[in-house]
Amino acid sequence: MANDITVQEWGSGDRHAVLIHGLGNSSGSWFDVGPALADRGYHVHAVDLPGHGDSAPLERYSVEALADAVQGAVPGEPALAVGHSLGGLVLAHAVATLKPAHAVYVDPAWRITPDAAVINFFRSQKTWTLDDVAANFPKWDAGSLERKLVALQKWDVTILDDLGSFTPADSSTPVVPSTVVLADPSNLVPPERATELREAGFAVSTVAGAGHVVHIDDLDGFLEAVSAVIAV
Repeated sequence: MANDITVQEWGSGDRHAVLIHGLGNSSGSWFDVGPALADRGYHVHAVDLPGHGDSAPLERYSVEALADAVQGAVPGEPALAVGHSLGGLVLAHAVATLKPAHAVYVDPAWRITPDAAVINFFRSQKTWTLDDVAANFPKWDAGSLERKLVALQKWDVTILDDLGSFTPADSSTPVVPSTVVLADPSNLVPPERATELREAGFAVSTVAGAGHVVHIDDLDGFLEAVSAVIAV
């Protein structure tokens, strides 16, 4: 653990990869992606963000604090950095300092609007049972469902109180070569915004039929979407 951040690792290759999960999840969400990248020669570092998984909570949350925590826990200048949802926002704030050779943003929450209904939905997840998780993620296998339930049980839900003050990402231009992988459809990056990102220099693709947690809904589709980036 570094800076009270837990890091799960796979592989021992010469190329480093950093994985950053989304809100209410943990490094366990990369349970299949981590080994797949290790098989391709990466040394993979999947963080538990503060207040998630086995990482210590913060008294007050900000995206800058989350980004600083990640940067202090993983190798600088990795070959690859991947951020999902909230992790995509964290990566966007860390990318200039972290300096990955390539950044992948998976259905990123680059701007968080604290809609009361959405916040209440997330807050309700603290009381979810395994049946609730299965009902909300019907494509997931038993292991993924169980890991999500454990992540929710460990999650510090007070982060929801601070989300409204999270600084949006500046996605006007990619800081490093960058790929955006979207759900189908994406509620966070609508088609017109995806077009703007392409015009700004981002590579953008959609994994057909995948929900918000693209890499768990369709691992093969996710790996295909980033195949050019993660090629051996």
